[in-house]
Amino acid sequence: MKKNYLFFFALFIFLPTNAQNIEFKDENLKSKLLEADITNNIAKDLQGNFCKVDLNGDLEIQITEAQNISWLNISYYRIKNTTGINSFSNLEYLDLSINEILVSNFDALQKLKILICGGYIGDSIDLRPLINLEKLYCASTKLRSINLSGLKKLQFLDLKFNSLENLDLSGLSSLKEVYCSENYKGIIEGLDLKGLTGLEVLDCGATGIKYLKNLSDCKKLKKLYCESNKLETLDISGCESLEALISVYNPFETLNITGLNNLISLEVGGSKFSFLEANSLINVKYFTLIYSNVITLDLSNFVNLETALCNYNDSLTNIFTKNGVAEVLYFSACPSLKYICADENQFQGIKDEIQAYQYKDVHYNSYCSFGPGGVYSVIKGTTKIDLDKKDCNGNGEIFSNFKLNITDGFSKSTVITDNSGNYSLPIGMGTYRIEPSLENSNYFKVYPEFLTVSFPESQSPFIQNFCVTPDGNHQDIEITIVPLSVARPGFDAIYSVIYKNKGNKTVSGSVTLDFNDAILDYISATPMINNQVINKLEWNYENLKPFESKEITVVFNVNSPMETPAVNIDDRLSFNAVITPITDDEKPVDNSSALRQIVVGSYDPNDKTCLEGDVIKPELIGEYVHYLIRFENTGTYPAENVVVKDMIDLLKFDISTLVPTSASHAYTTKISAGNKVEFIFEKINLPFDDANNDGYITFKIKTLPSLSVGDSFTNEANIYFDYNFPILTNKTNSTFKTLGVQDFKFSKHFNIYPVPAKDLLNINSKNNIEIISIAIYDTVGKLVIVVPNANLISNIDVSKLESGNYILRIKTDKGTTATKFIKK
Repeated sequence: MKKNYLFFFALFIFLPTNAQNIEFKDENLKSKLLEADITNNIAKDLQGNFCKVDLNGDLEIQITEAQNISWLNISYYRIKNTTGINSFSNLEYLDLSINEILVSNFDALQKLKILICGGYIGDSIDLRPLINLEKLYCASTKLRSINLSGLKKLQFLDLKFNSLENLDLSGLSSLKEVYCSENYKGIIEGLDLKGLTGLEVLDCGATGIKYLKNLSDCKKLKKLYCESNKLETLDISGCESLEALISVYNPFETLNITGLNNLISLEVGGSKFSFLEANSLINVKYFTLIYSNVITLDLSNFVNLETALCNYNDSLTNIFTKNGVAEVLYFSACPSLKYICADENQFQGIKDEIQAYQYKDVHYNSYCSFGPGGVYSVIKGTTKIDLDKKDCNGNGEIFSNFKLNITDGFSKSTVITDNSGNYSLPIGMGTYRIEPSLENSNYFKVYPEFLTVSFPESQSPFIQNFCVTPDGNHQDIEITIVPLSVARPGFDAIYSVIYKNKGNKTVSGSVTLDFNDAILDYISATPMINNQVINKLEWNYENLKPFESKEITVVFNVNSPMETPAVNIDDRLSFNAVITPITDDEKPVDNSSALRQIVVGSYDPNDKTCLEGDVIKPELIGEYVHYLIRFENTGTYPAENVVVKDMIDLLKFDISTLVPTSASHAYTTKISAGNKVEFIFEKINLPFDDANNDGYITFKIKTLPSLSVGDSFTNEANIYFDYNFPILTNKTNSTFKTLGVQDFKFSKHFNIYPVPAKDLLNINSKNNIEIISIAIYDTVGKLVIVVPNANLISNIDVSKLESGNYILRIKTDKGTTATKFIKK
């Protein structure tokens, strides 16, 4: 009996102790656990502190010791069998990555929240017991199947770079992020996302899937990466929270991304679609379109765009990226590319790209629209003249070609009202000062004198009308003759005689046109002539109101080389138009207009002409010269928009004096960048048939008073028809010359003293030349002193002038000359 007692006592002592030791079938696993210490990151206790697993130091691990562990990192240790790990029943974090696990079982780890098992973990794994699992990282494990059923708390799932044959996500209602890309060795047919209402990220690229079902359930989806698959359709109509989409290399027929207004990053292409409607995506910063069939790409509403990559698009012809921001634009390997519409601050970058990619036929401008790119505000209104000085309530006459100068304190530009007196000024955010500028500012008063407006503080469109009233009594009329067609031997030639009242009083009178009756046969005129004599036609006009303009169209037939007298190529036809009354006119110099037209055979229909000719009398130094720019649509389709761009030489012309005088179609005028003038014919739909495909613009501009006899000035223009390459006109060249006088330099005929001058500027004539008038201008061309009858004048009082540089211009019976002097 005593022996039995001792036996049972021994069994009681030793049996429980042996039962608490965990049996591991992988020595690498046990060895790793025994290494755990407070000095490494292998294990944490229930309080979250790094700790030993083998607390009693017996080189064994008891169940009680395992249950004290909440966190294990046993990665990178060639573990092949996880038997024994289930004893760690309080584990919430387990990292098994980069091992060679052949046998795995996690059935008892029901508290586990995070499992990391990258590396080989077998062909299949069943994780259904892990009911509290929140995050699963099992990338690059060669998995072929995985069972996730019932894991309702799972939020994060990473299964990239595996060989999955199927992926069932049903019931995983807490999922926020799913990564299953690069399962290209698997045969996943597709993904059903039904019920995944909290899903925010789905990365399923390069898996070969053919469908994404119930994507519309994912209302919170922010990132979708589904590139390099076999998707034939992609319905993302319900994913309005989407911020990033990569869908390149899928056989889409169409891709509808409208309504995805939260998109920030978009990468598409490698598909069959040839049209991409993306104009509503105003928040996109990063855009990629590659290997697509898209012909026209419109990014004009991408007002936050930073980078646009548009490489390898064989069919891409037009890119519209005028959006108000200076994004970086790439467009290599696009052999069909012809046109890029962009903001002007992108031009240099685009030019560099064109040169780098060695494109030969790609051009760029900003003329796809005529406001600034991106978000802008509008100031608009009408200008009228109140001749009766009764009120300014909008009941007056139309005031066309009214000039408004605009500045934001940094840059300046000018807009000129159209023929109806209307203007529309699109501008960006900021504070602007708008100030009227009249050709004859002493004739009129303008209300208001200026306008200051700020955006976005002010409502857009901001309406501001301007009213002009007469100031004093000023008679001032002008006339111009314009050749609307070339003159060819034996053919009809058409001319326009335009006369305008620039003064502030109503005028009646007559218009005459002198021509050579021997070589020109008068055919017709509209309106009809009132009188005709040899070499002269005459029309009467009545009650021409201030700023009213009228036009006479005259047709002549030019003699052929077979007629007597004959007209041949390079002959000149001379015309002179005169408007009366001249008496009391404040500027009689523009009451007549001469035209010397060269007879041509063949001609360029897009050309530029100085109406004063290639030789101009010196009396016009500092006065207006007139230009005609003609354009013709020689294409095979109507031109919706035409832009004539003229870069003015500021060393020869005073751009502040530029005034449009007539045009074939409705137009607006914009002056910017110091010397750039744009005449914009918007939505005119210029036909392409020969009878109706012509247009023109005429304008006048003053030469600088500092020019002298012998000085020349040139001018040319670019003509833009829609999105085609600009046509560069011929370069006109005109020279101030006095017939019969070889040289008229100031220093050879006059000297002035003292220089610098303080009170009096003395003028000494060397050759007894008769002085007709003397004028002094400041350096910007403003007339500050004029002496009209100066025959007996030998000095001028300049004491009231401010210190600085000035130009002295003297008109004589031999011509006009000028020099500079300094006021002390």
